[in-house]
Amino acid sequence: MIKIGVIGTGKWGINHLRVYKQIPNCQLIGLADIDEKKKALADEHNIKFFKDYKEMLKEVDAISIVVPTDLHYGIVKECLNANKHVLVEKPITLDSKQAKDLVTIAKEKKLILSVGYLFRFNPAVIELQKIIKSGELGKIQYITARYIHSSKPPRKDSGVVFNLGIHLIDVLNFILEEKPKRVYCKKTNYLNQLQEDSANIMLDYGSFYTDLEVSCCHPLKKRDMWVIAGKEKIYIDFLEQIMIRYPLQITEEQIITEKEKNIEIRKNEPLKDQLQHFINCVEEQKNNNNNQKQNGQELQKIRNIGEEEYYTTKICELALESAKIRTDLELR
Repeated sequence: MIKIGVIGTGKWGINHLRVYKQIPNCQLIGLADIDEKKKALADEHNIKFFKDYKEMLKEVDAISIVVPTDLHYGIVKECLNANKHVLVEKPITLDSKQAKDLVTIAKEKKLILSVGYLFRFNPAVIELQKIIKSGELGKIQYITARYIHSSKPPRKDSGVVFNLGIHLIDVLNFILEEKPKRVYCKKTNYLNQLQEDSANIMLDYGSFYTDLEVSCCHPLKKRDMWVIAGKEKIYIDFLEQIMIRYPLQITEEQIITEKEKNIEIRKNEPLKDQLQHFINCVEEQKNNNNNQKQNGQELQKIRNIGEEEYYTTKICELALESAKIRTDLELR
């Protein structure tokens, strides 16, 4: 039984509490929050309340960190150095060097460090990864994706590139077996000069490109993607968890098309699958350590986030720098 604690109980942290209570192989020990009013929430769940999260570390095996992004680095580092497995909400940090530092600490201490990318646990995304890997779509020509809304005020700790765009970038990292070579971005700061509220991020993969639209000022609420390839075109709606395949081949001489196919997708609650996976990873790691059979390769197998987290953060950094200097930049 894995003992888990949650640091930060805003809207999303409350969801972590709810889901952990449903997971059979973990015990929710407590929550930590600087707001003493959150003790009522702890009482509601019949768990302990800690104003100082460091006190909670003494009683748990693993931690969910659901605090503002600018606090991530310090809290994650403290938890890893206390030998606790960590799941931190995205983005891991706003600085790629800090991200690499945290990944290094986790590796050295043989700890699980996962980042809260929900779409990796979306069944439509998982199915898309399988289809792309099979090669049956033909050569990818380009990919477009949107993460847009105006349903709530924008976050104050980061703009839409790190807050919204990083989800789409992680989906690309997950479904593709390559990283972009160059990054270009245009953004607007309509609401204030500190955080961008809309952006288009173009990633150059050499043989194809992706165009990502992110905005907190759009009247529609959409999280979706088009994959345009030689033999088929695929549409994915992340929110509704639907996939439509369009068999369509276009040459200079002819167009070959068939009726589109709605693919049956087993719908789920991605957060529940994500947190269950994290607990399973911690449990497996703990058992391996107890059996003294753990090595680097085995550890990598049970991680859902690894070295690529550095690149995800780096791409966001390059996007913001590209928008500032108005040119594309190489990903190294």
